[in-house]
Amino acid sequence: MPIPGTPSRAELVDHLVRTRIAGEVATPRENNLSHYRQLANGNRHYWLGLELGDRWSDEQDVLAVMAERVGVNDDPEYRYGQDTIDPELTVGGLERMAARLRKAADGQQAVLFATGHPGGLLDVHRATAAALRSAGCEIVVIPEGLQTDEGYVMQFADVAVLEHGATLWHTHSGDPMKAILTALEREGRPLPDLVVADHGWAGYAAQHGVDSVGYADCNDPALFVGESEGTVQVTVPLDDHVVSPRHYDPMTAYLLNEAGLR
Repeated sequence: MPIPGTPSRAELVDHLVRTRIAGEVATPRENNLSHYRQLANGNRHYWLGLELGDRWSDEQDVLAVMAERVGVNDDPEYRYGQDTIDPELTVGGLERMAARLRKAADGQQAVLFATGHPGGLLDVHRATAAALRSAGCEIVVIPEGLQTDEGYVMQFADVAVLEHGATLWHTHSGDPMKAILTALEREGRPLPDLVVADHGWAGYAAQHGVDSVGYADCNDPALFVGESEGTVQVTVPLDDHVVSPRHYDPMTAYLLNEAGLR
């Protein structure tokens, strides 16, 4: 069951491990390594909206970043089985994200929320947007009529998502964020001061020069690589689709409390 109220740091770490948001996560080692290899081989699907050039063409360099910033096993000979996310790194990422949210609240900045993983993270973003609005921030309303090759770019509960066939769509693509930022510029509207997102939504915004913070799983290395280069400001490591979205509630409560938004 979710922890009522706001957990302590130790309580949150325990909760993350118990619900497999961190600790021994569901994503297997072979899937992680396959995605690291795809990024290193230049498969842009795995770049999540970032432009990585040939700087990460060695799979072992990607693994080293993921071991440092996520807590996956750093042994390149460990090829199959269970892999891990260090819950202390998850909480540390939340604390760094909270500092950027506090800056947004203090400056009453314009913030855009988006998710490529609506089945897991939509409500995390919705609650964060509501807290920032209460603190005086503008929550950016996206232009209407946007679409990509995958579907329509919509906004529900203050969070931009991809809609396809009357269903909210899981996407790693940066194209939906590109559509939003391009449309804002075309309409003469200012770009957001901050994007809070995940997947390609966060990566493309960061590449476009917008302050970007987000969440990523241990098989999505690009945002961690982007953070290591200073393009993405904060990337929080977590399993981005556990069995119940309610499992993220204590994490969200901790984040907002650390940001002074509760």
